Amino acid sequence: MILLGLTGSIGMGKSTVAAMFRRLGVPVFDADQEVHRLQGPGGALVAEIEALFPGTTGPLGVDRQALGRVVLHDKAALHRLESLIHPAVARARARFLRRHAARRLAVLDIPLLYEKQGWRAVDAVVVVSAPAWMQRRRVLARPGMTPAKLARVRALQLPDAEKRRRADFVIDTGGLIDRTRADVYRLVTCLRAHGVRYCRQCARSSSTPKPPASRSQKGTGWSRSGASS
Repeated sequence: MILLGLTGSIGMGKSTVAAMFRRLGVPVFDADQEVHRLQGPGGALVAEIEALFPGTTGPLGVDRQALGRVVLHDKAALHRLESLIHPAVARARARFLRRHAARRLAVLDIPLLYEKQGWRAVDAVVVVSAPAWMQRRRVLARPGMTPAKLARVRALQLPDAEKRRRADFVIDTGGLIDRTRADVYRLVTCLRAHGVRYCRQCARSSSTPKPPASRSQKGTGWSRSGASS
């Protein structure tokens, strides 16, 4: 299996690109979707989150805005939340990989792939990117989003320019959607036919050294199997 890490900063169009991979028959593990499931009505982590942060849950599960007000301003609180969520997501990711072990290509859609060292556990990284002005316009169009909130989220994420520099493949969503769709199709077709080593014509190559994804990376919290250290 060729395992791709799909990432990109807020508002860059990562979900759109992930949907394009799915339409081409590529299985995609969506970490955010899994978090929503764990925190939604009847979710496995709702009671534990309420115990850690009283008043942040209700009949519909976790109140993400209430929880965000707590953790975005408190690094220690954010760390406690991540220590609860990450192992649960890792277990779901491991189940996904076992389920699709026979596939030629699979995608891990991980927003903080670089920030949490997840890039070490994949064969190549696809970064979704768009101009900063477009990112800002997209994000501020979301309900409840403000420039201050956007600034706080950006502060937690690696800058887009650095993600592009480190990427194996960059998918640009700043132009026509048909062009983005064509870029994804070309990348998937090339990877399926030739593997990672022969797809350099699909997008700019990164010079960032990465160990083989087939080996567990000690000390990063990640491994190919999805186990958490």
